[in-house]
Amino acid sequence: MAHHTVKKSAYENLTDRLNRFPQGAPPSETLYKILKILFSEKEAGLAALLPIKPFSVKTASECWKMDEKETRKILDELAGRAILLDMEVKGEMRYVLPPPMAGFFEFSMMRIRGDVDQKLLAELFYQYLNVEEDFIRDLFANGETQLGRVFINEGTLSSENALHVLDYERASEVIKTASAIGVGTCYCRHKMEHAGTRCDAPMDICMTFNTTASSLIRSGHARGIDASECLDLLDLAQEHNLVQFGENVQNNVNFICNCCSCCCEALVAARKYGMMHPVHTTNFLPAVDTSSCTGCGKCVNVCPVEAMGLVSSCDPLNKNRKKAKVDESICLGCGVCLKVCPSNSISLKSREKRVITPIDSTHKAVLMAIERGKLQNLIFDNQLLFSHRAMASVLGVILRLPSVKQLLAGEQIKSRYLEKMIENYNRKSKQ
Repeated sequence: MAHHTVKKSAYENLTDRLNRFPQGAPPSETLYKILKILFSEKEAGLAALLPIKPFSVKTASECWKMDEKETRKILDELAGRAILLDMEVKGEMRYVLPPPMAGFFEFSMMRIRGDVDQKLLAELFYQYLNVEEDFIRDLFANGETQLGRVFINEGTLSSENALHVLDYERASEVIKTASAIGVGTCYCRHKMEHAGTRCDAPMDICMTFNTTASSLIRSGHARGIDASECLDLLDLAQEHNLVQFGENVQNNVNFICNCCSCCCEALVAARKYGMMHPVHTTNFLPAVDTSSCTGCGKCVNVCPVEAMGLVSSCDPLNKNRKKAKVDESICLGCGVCLKVCPSNSISLKSREKRVITPIDSTHKAVLMAIERGKLQNLIFDNQLLFSHRAMASVLGVILRLPSVKQLLAGEQIKSRYLEKMIENYNRKSKQ
């Protein structure tokens, strides 16, 4: 009997390609509809062939079996729509296909545009992310290492607290040290505006930095600004009690979102999957002085993840008196509750265990890939093998990991070469 194979569509192949990222995109009819708006069928087929690592025009032309002039034209067209990010490396333009999030999903809604039906796109995003939930659950509730982290509201730090905050934990320091800064429309609130449920928080306040900012500014998806204007926007965000949620790395942070509790998908995920720690917290927790707390509830109203609550104060002279109580297991440590407390009854205390932040995007990607069973995708690309430099970068991260994660890495790729490298590295480190 003859066996018939069903040929996958270009959009199914592209979905397979997206799922080689540590944070993937579960297939669904809604996802295919989103991809059909953002990619033509030809573009989807070509994008499905691209490597994970940043690549040159020459590399793409080899993948596509196309001359370099035509290849460059297509790559620049995709970069112009913020489907790809482009960056100049040693005088040569390189490109990368970002993951859906944080990536081309957001970029598609970071400006008002007429080349796509943004209302339809917003409705599909809402269906895929807020109703179907598989994508958000996989993105935020798998593994120990997450996509993003919260920055402390610096205005709530005491002099003593400030001594314990490292530079990379300050949104202001990310802004001051960025090589480029872009600002665009908040994807989350733009999406909810089309759904008719957007809040009144500022819209043009989504911050990108460094190579991502440079690419989005070139394509017109972000407006280039200087550090002074960006710091003003940070102050505006904090005046509106927005939470700073940014890339979970120490060096070269590429984005900081200023999130509201009602529209922001990261904070919605934090409420739904709080016990699974979908967002990395700051190194602080609020502490309530129950002797001065009046139980007014203002901290409860602004808490983005419902970690603040009111309980009985057990006051024998006033049985109706309430006091604020913190659920430390889900608190983000953002500090917005301190800003609104009229009696100054809330202060910050350090967490018992310091939160570990990956050094850079490679470190983060390796950790996420190991925890999600996708390490082989980082080391061995289905289209092209990593260059020696890129492989050395990935293996260098693995060799510095704790032994448990090294073991997981070895199990995932079943590589005797890697196992021998880990064995030799660990033996030398003990000498």
